[in-house]
Amino acid sequence: MRITPLGDKALRVQLGEKIDEATHARVLSACAAIEGASLPGVRELVPAYTTVTIHYDPAAVARAGAPVDDLAGWLGLRVAQALPGASKAEVATRPVVEVPVCYGGEFGPDLGRVAAQAGLSPEEVVERHAKAEYWVALVGFSPGFPYLIGLPGELATPRLARPRTSAPAGSVGIAGGQTGIYPFATPGGWNLIGRAALRLFDPHADPPARLRAGDRVKFRAITAAEFEQLNAES
Repeated sequence: MRITPLGDKALRVQLGEKIDEATHARVLSACAAIEGASLPGVRELVPAYTTVTIHYDPAAVARAGAPVDDLAGWLGLRVAQALPGASKAEVATRPVVEVPVCYGGEFGPDLGRVAAQAGLSPEEVVERHAKAEYWVALVGFSPGFPYLIGLPGELATPRLARPRTSAPAGSVGIAGGQTGIYPFATPGGWNLIGRAALRLFDPHADPPARLRAGDRVKFRAITAAEFEQLNAES
């Protein structure tokens, strides 16, 4: 574990080096422990693959007694004191979010490429992708974009050599050993294998992102007709 300043209003807590389920569990437990410690001035926690970024209000930290020339050091010490409780911190168990996906065809133009890379048929890729259970490691890149870990190793596929200028909203993609979902039509180099009939970001909702770090996700294969019906209802 390492705690280092990130600018003059944030700290970064490094909790591992590998992107895997064990590190992800440590990140979530650290977030729970820091939240439970009610540290002065802490405004927001941002979990990522192997780190937690702690955004804080320097004025509030100073008012709590920190020396003005070492706010980060003062707060970092208190974070370090809170983290031994991370192993005992209770991380709320969240229900699995089911994501309906129409795989292949116009919805997943790169399904064949992923299948060829894996030495499988497109149908086998769909079966294995939908059978796995995933965890949201972080949300980033664009508002509501979930980076999911848990992809079966045989489905890992390199990014496209030349990214698309636009991946349609809802596109489910694979890049390396990750899978993710594009909330909006944006440029991207992930291999598109399907499209989700689920709205991932609503600026008027609270919270606006449908998925957040720590959520569990399962994909469910649907037909094109089901996709159109679900899209019309959303």
